[in-house]
Amino acid sequence: MKQSEKPVAEVSTSEPAVTSVTEEAIRERAYEPYEQRARLDRHALDDWLTAEAERQLKRKSAAA
Repeated sequence: MKQSEKPVAEVSTSEPAVTSVTEEAIRERAYEPYEQRARLDRHALDDWLTAEAERQLKRKSAAA
């Protein structure tokens, strides 16, 4: 390895299944506005953050 190269971080494969379910739900919700915009790009981060916030609000409401 060259001195300027940084080692690649290892990703744990033992993450809880809940994380992947949550990420899948967010991904599906974030895809909806993308389709509504006729699949125009440049909004992926906004769509993801909006879907993630909606998911958090939904979980808080269910816990209350």
